[in-house]
Amino acid sequence: ELENQLTAKSKTLDELRQSLALDSSAEQTPAAQTLRIAELCEMKDSIVNQVAQLKASMDSILEQWRTYDEIYAEVSLMTTRYLYCIDQCKPSGEEASLEALKKQVKTLQ
Repeated sequence: ELENQLTAKSKTLDELRQSLALDSSAEQTPAAQTLRIAELCEMKDSIVNQVAQLKASMDSILEQWRTYDEIYAEVSLMTTRYLYCIDQCKPSGEEASLEALKKQVKTLQ
């Protein structure tokens, strides 16, 4: 969308440049008009550079969010697995002995 707006502004600037070049009844001198056109071109170039930097920055940020989402899903799955294991390893009402725990470990393996 920004690129489309920038293209539209660029076309408007080109039309303004042509209009000023053809308009001989303008109050400004041709030298002043040329200077103003050069300033506008510099401003346009600056905006183009800023948009390119913003696009690169946004691409980087989006990639970081994709990585975050992947890692979050992996951690969430691991957490669910650990909670399930903890729930399954709880002693059932009676005091767990070392032998009973060893037996559970062997069963889980």
